[in-house]
Amino acid sequence: MSGVNITTKAGIAAVSYYLPEKRLTNAVLTAEFPEWTVEKIASKTGIRSRGIAGEDEFSSHLATKAAEKLFLEHGVNPESVDYIIVCSQSPDFYMPATACIVHGNLGLSTRVGASDISLGCSGYIYALGLAKGLIESEQVKTVLVLTSDTYSKFINDKDKSVRTIFGDGASATLVTASGQAEELFAFSYGTDGSGGKNLIVPGGGLRPADLIAPNALPAARNLASNGFDLYMDGPEIFNFTLRVVPISVEKILEKASMALKDVDLFIFHQANRYMLEHLRKKLGVEESKFYVSMENSGNTVSSTIPIALSEAKKSGVLTSGMTVMLLGFGVGYSWGGMIVRWSN
Repeated sequence: MSGVNITTKAGIAAVSYYLPEKRLTNAVLTAEFPEWTVEKIASKTGIRSRGIAGEDEFSSHLATKAAEKLFLEHGVNPESVDYIIVCSQSPDFYMPATACIVHGNLGLSTRVGASDISLGCSGYIYALGLAKGLIESEQVKTVLVLTSDTYSKFINDKDKSVRTIFGDGASATLVTASGQAEELFAFSYGTDGSGGKNLIVPGGGLRPADLIAPNALPAARNLASNGFDLYMDGPEIFNFTLRVVPISVEKILEKASMALKDVDLFIFHQANRYMLEHLRKKLGVEESKFYVSMENSGNTVSSTIPIALSEAKKSGVLTSGMTVMLLGFGVGYSWGGMIVRWSN
């Protein structure tokens, strides 16, 4: 392909994350919903506490703090950043783009590109794919991938089914031109828009939700509306996940010319422990290779995979030279996966 240096390859140079200081513990939830004990919530979800954004704290704030943390923790010069991608489904505004707000917060050069993508649980994979394309087509050398969501602002306080699961948080991943070794590869994507009605925020948008998702309306759930009222059909999401994830794993392995045994570590979207354990058993992956990290963060949507990556690195589970499969799935329906050859 003319004008493209095929030896330029993209790789992950650093990952950090940020969680809000405010916490929502199982004990607080149990006080509000006595029929659910602290241990019942923990055993079902794998979560004991979640970060909750403050009233004046939004996705741009969390993303900015995650980026600043990455710069500090990994000694990254902000001037080295050529492009920002912000993945969020809870943007500060309809316009401007959250990426532009974060760009201003960080005081980056006007030469830096910035754009948003609106994806949830699969968003990190899609953002990495876009970063890889930007770098390997030599449009830029360094991309800062930021994921940030504040689902707590969408959730109705009386809906215990989702309050026990979701937490707010953000991550920052520095993707750079790493040389000639293939480090990010075997990307596989999928979409089934017919499932969009099963995980939706019916309020607050420009389009009425009654025709697309009548079951999601607060009146149908005996809830007094908070204006957003995030809705999730848990059984449908569970069935979708068990259906598409094994197929996606097969496609990734096929693209990578690998077998399941060749993967050193599996890091999937941290939806909840119950779902992940079903997936692990269905796939036949041994427990030691299947990383789970959500106990103190909850389901942070687009940030779960990078948070788990960071924790796996800190704990020594993830080491240089390992082959890691990343796979996200959920709202949309949307899913995507890939292989990372970890070089840090």
